[in-house]
Amino acid sequence: MPEVLEVESYRALAQRLVGKRITRGWADAYASKKLPSPSSWARAVKGLTLEGTARRGKLLLLETDGVTLGLRFGMTGVLLIDGDAGIEGLFYGPHEYKSKWVRAGLEFDDGRKLVVHDPRRLARCEIDPDLGQLGPDALSLTRRQFDQVVHVVRGEGPAIKARLLDQSAVAGVGNLLGDEILFDAGIDPRTPTGLLDDLQRDRLFRSFTHTMRSLKKRGGSHLGAHMPGRFPDGVCPLDGATMLSSTVGGRTTYWCSLHQK
Repeated sequence: MPEVLEVESYRALAQRLVGKRITRGWADAYASKKLPSPSSWARAVKGLTLEGTARRGKLLLLETDGVTLGLRFGMTGVLLIDGDAGIEGLFYGPHEYKSKWVRAGLEFDDGRKLVVHDPRRLARCEIDPDLGQLGPDALSLTRRQFDQVVHVVRGEGPAIKARLLDQSAVAGVGNLLGDEILFDAGIDPRTPTGLLDDLQRDRLFRSFTHTMRSLKKRGGSHLGAHMPGRFPDGVCPLDGATMLSSTVGGRTTYWCSLHQK
């Protein structure tokens, strides 16, 4: 699914349209589920000029001379401009384009088209989206912000994988990035957040920032070091040990039985 790295690629792609005026917009019944009606998107966007792009985690923001437009991409959403997707494909997503999977879009005064392509129908359009429920952005997370992410007030807290996936704690980490960060840090994803010691927290922060930098350069969340072992009965690419799998934080999770403690 599109995680922070993919949505950052979408943001860079949308930057091409800055300065252009929107002449038409549309959203189907699925993409407009967070709006009063499908026609709300069309009415809100017509005549606006795109002045900039931004992002918070997996939420793409199109800043205009009126309202701010928000695009969420669910599990299989891809942003395209005149057929250019900006990424090669999603690990769990489609690797083909079908017009019936286009859920929403914008047309501009220079003839360009921005569309959201989403087979799973979970992508959403928003108008002036509320950022209050989102934590700090994963690509710019500071050590001070990270310490708040792993801070637990009472008890052991949730599994560390679940905490990393909590968008109100840190915005942008999805299933693949969460597993890669913990794989790199050598931490069992089931470990209660409140039981991490100081050394584990230090390793986790280093792995967090390293994973974001390295996978951004490689080109996506699906290019992590743990990926060759991400299948039933897989083996760890680092030490050859059995890869284990379970549901953690509501998502299918893979980790090494040997080096992740």
